[in-house]
Amino acid sequence: MSPTPPPTAPRLKKMRDWLQESEVDAFLVSNDYNRRYLSGFTGSSGWLLISSDAALLITDSRYTEQAEKQAPEFTIAPQSGPFAPLLLELCKEHSIERLAFESEHVSVAACETYTESLDGEIKLEGSQGVVEKFRVAKEPDEVAALQRAIIIADDAFGELVKWLRPGITEKAVAWRLEVLMREGGAEGLSFPSIVAAGPNGAMPHHRPGDDVIPADTFIVMDFGCIADGYCSDMTRTVVLGTPSPQMQAIYRLVLQAQETAEAHVHAGLTGVEADALAREVIVAAGHGDHFGHGLGHGVGLEIHEAPRLSPLAGDTPLPAGAVVSIEPGVYLPGVGGVRIEDLVLLRDDGADILTGSPKMKF
Repeated sequence: MSPTPPPTAPRLKKMRDWLQESEVDAFLVSNDYNRRYLSGFTGSSGWLLISSDAALLITDSRYTEQAEKQAPEFTIAPQSGPFAPLLLELCKEHSIERLAFESEHVSVAACETYTESLDGEIKLEGSQGVVEKFRVAKEPDEVAALQRAIIIADDAFGELVKWLRPGITEKAVAWRLEVLMREGGAEGLSFPSIVAAGPNGAMPHHRPGDDVIPADTFIVMDFGCIADGYCSDMTRTVVLGTPSPQMQAIYRLVLQAQETAEAHVHAGLTGVEADALAREVIVAAGHGDHFGHGLGHGVGLEIHEAPRLSPLAGDTPLPAGAVVSIEPGVYLPGVGGVRIEDLVLLRDDGADILTGSPKMKF
């Protein structure tokens, strides 16, 4: 459970403003992260039913006490049987005739069940990305939670580099990272840690294996943890000894691309324009074909959320208050790779770098 409920009243207002604009009577929230964002409830099972004059949290007896503590803005609607008949009953009770739902988070089977149970009395309307759009610009309490997660990861990395040595395996490094983050107060990992040494570093999402890490090779480490429900995400590429001149040059290039992006990114740019800040540096050096992913992504309750910083991101401006990763990389198949990643908080006139771990210099 989170220690204190988040300020959900302004978030409910956003939802109700959307209802009015969309001319529907209510919205059904089924996604775990969206449910937590709007209500503060962290349980693993439940739905929100929000209308202009009602805010219901539907959950079963396992979570009743927890829901009452975590979601004071919501009325608890107990569930003791199948969900769909209860949904019909609640819609009738609250005069809901048009019900929007999260179509990207509801299976075809569930949708068919809802439709059958509502029996034409309630009109279902699928909607996408409604709550996710609200979550893009972070509120102060969200930034504070993100910073706690970042500090835990930073501290873990600082301890890890003191321990790191040639002859250990990628798996051992990943496990050590997890232990250090959990000992530092993490609720869990943001994602399975990536530890990729030598040629494995050319695979951006390499899974750590039993490969023994030799001296004089780069190790790409991408990891993060969860604090108060919010994720951190960072990548550092380190070396035990002296890397080849080729890989030193690649490291300098990636660092230049990242520093360029961090110096010039700001709210108001599109995700395409933000991506280009780093990509143009890498392309100019002849390695455009070796940077195959986007520059970054939003981070919050989920490790990957809106907005995207990518050539495919579209023309929506990045908002002030978004927390995004800046993570250019260059990957040489059969040789190795380099990625360096920070989280930054976007402002209208720039960005605050939240990640504190140092980077190598050659």
